[in-house]
Amino acid sequence: MSLSPLPSASAGGTFALGGMLPVARLGFGSMQLTGPNAFGPSRDAEGARAVLRRALELGVTLIDTADAYGPGVAETLIAEALHPYPSDLVIATKGGFVRGPRAEWRTDGHPAHLRAALEGSLSRLRLERIDLYQLHRIDHRVPLEDQIGALVELRDEGKIRLIGLSEITTTQLHRALEITPIATVQNQFNLADQRAAGLVDESARLGIGFIPWFPLATGGLSRAGGPLGELAAAAGVSPSQLALAWLLRRSSTMLPIPGTRDLTHLDDNVRAAAIDLDDPRFAAFTEAAGW
Repeated sequence: MSLSPLPSASAGGTFALGGMLPVARLGFGSMQLTGPNAFGPSRDAEGARAVLRRALELGVTLIDTADAYGPGVAETLIAEALHPYPSDLVIATKGGFVRGPRAEWRTDGHPAHLRAALEGSLSRLRLERIDLYQLHRIDHRVPLEDQIGALVELRDEGKIRLIGLSEITTTQLHRALEITPIATVQNQFNLADQRAAGLVDESARLGIGFIPWFPLATGGLSRAGGPLGELAAAAGVSPSQLALAWLLRRSSTMLPIPGTRDLTHLDDNVRAAAIDLDDPRFAAFTEAAGW
């Protein structure tokens, strides 16, 4: 299959995670490489591996995953496709969210579980250290200090390099920062859902990377007839490109991780890195979204 040349993902700029690990700001999320609702095996394992390899060809240097995707499926696919890893690739994974027998999501922030989860991720990813390990959800049955403390211990043992948090409030971020430096936060955020705007701004103020999950609203923003259809057509780009370019423009510490199982969609997403939204267009798109 012949694919036309594309701009590198780094065209959208770079950001140093924790001030020490530079990555292209436009990354890749692996959740969609598994079965429906991120549960069960991949529908097309070889196709998933091809997408991962193509992402690296296009300059992606940040891949986001989690032990709960599958569970274990996404991490295994990443290792099968990409190991041994390029020196500039950062694989960010998560623990503390587990799957029940009916694919339901459950929190488990007990220190013993977090340690076991990390060991499982290290094994599947074929790594000795996770560059960015994120608490997937705060478990409200366990003191936050114990959950963060478990990750600090693992970092001190050399098994984690940087610590991140997922689905938190600004207050929780500041509580965590009293315990240890936090490199990234990951909350739902996109052009159609900006409820985490305050956390985006606070993360930027603190120099913390913000990883918006569902950056395309699970595809809702990428449909030609969707809310961005007319705006994207007028700008001469696809709706998904517009949504991603808006995120990159929204904050200098924003790290979108659009995921896909399709090579064509991957190429389309990476083209967003080269789109430069000027102030008037950025303001017009923000206003049109109703926020």
